Amino acid sequence: MIYRVSHRTSYAYGSKVDLGAHMLHLLPRAMPRQRVISAALNREPRPSDFRSGTDCFGNEVCWMFLDTPHETFEVTLEAEVDVRPPAVPEAARTPAWEDVSRAAFAGGAAHEAAEFLFDSPMVAAIPEARDYAAESFPPGRTVLEGVLDLNARIGRDFAFKGGVTTVNTPVRQVMAQRAGVCQDFSHLMIAGLRGLGLPARYVSGYIQTKPPPGQARRRGADQSHAWVACWLGPEDGWVDVDPTNGIVVADAHVVLGWGRDYGDVSPICGVILGGGKHTVAVSVDLEHVGKEDVLF
Repeated sequence: MIYRVSHRTSYAYGSKVDLGAHMLHLLPRAMPRQRVISAALNREPRPSDFRSGTDCFGNEVCWMFLDTPHETFEVTLEAEVDVRPPAVPEAARTPAWEDVSRAAFAGGAAHEAAEFLFDSPMVAAIPEARDYAAESFPPGRTVLEGVLDLNARIGRDFAFKGGVTTVNTPVRQVMAQRAGVCQDFSHLMIAGLRGLGLPARYVSGYIQTKPPPGQARRRGADQSHAWVACWLGPEDGWVDVDPTNGIVVADAHVVLGWGRDYGDVSPICGVILGGGKHTVAVSVDLEHVGKEDVLF
């Protein structure tokens, strides 16, 4: 599927900003199942310094510095991305989850997965999340069967409700109120999986909320979307699942990047001198524009 993405973020400040330094995770990630056809970032005002590269997780990242006083700041991503569904192993043929947990500590090829085993600033492996996840992982159950069951349970047990959480809401509060948005459900699932010794990472991107005819509309934030990737062991690698919708990620999700939690892949973060109170407006348009015939 080819998608055209437009993601605009606008800041309006109460007083002039004299200096601003920003880090952007807004460029789609190139990967075997996702080809970036084109991607451009438009910035207003124009920064005095702009650099791009990759972060420690391999995501595209940009750094920009503004030294001209300004009262507004706007960044717009315009991109076209070709997304293919990943190959997902048969759940019953994946290893037992206990074997995957042990393999994550074995070193060697598991070193990449191991960094997603431990607490991160926004995801603590609290007992409540571990115990909730454990219901999906009885002894000997295959790892993907457990992941799919947990993914479906979160979609059933937690209400998708905007305005009841913020980007800083802890997992314990989400567990207590049984409501939140995609970021909250992803953090919850990651906390539960890590509590069982299963590597899990936070994936940031977009979802096509308007499905094909005859299918239910998918739940997702108007601004962006988040989901979870869980490691199934050295043979099967990573699988992406969307606990907000209770589905396995196929070709309706566009990946920006991944990290330990939201803080690693926040679309825009930074520091400013001045500005006072400010407002932020975000709009995202993800349009399906066709199918690509050329394999990649």
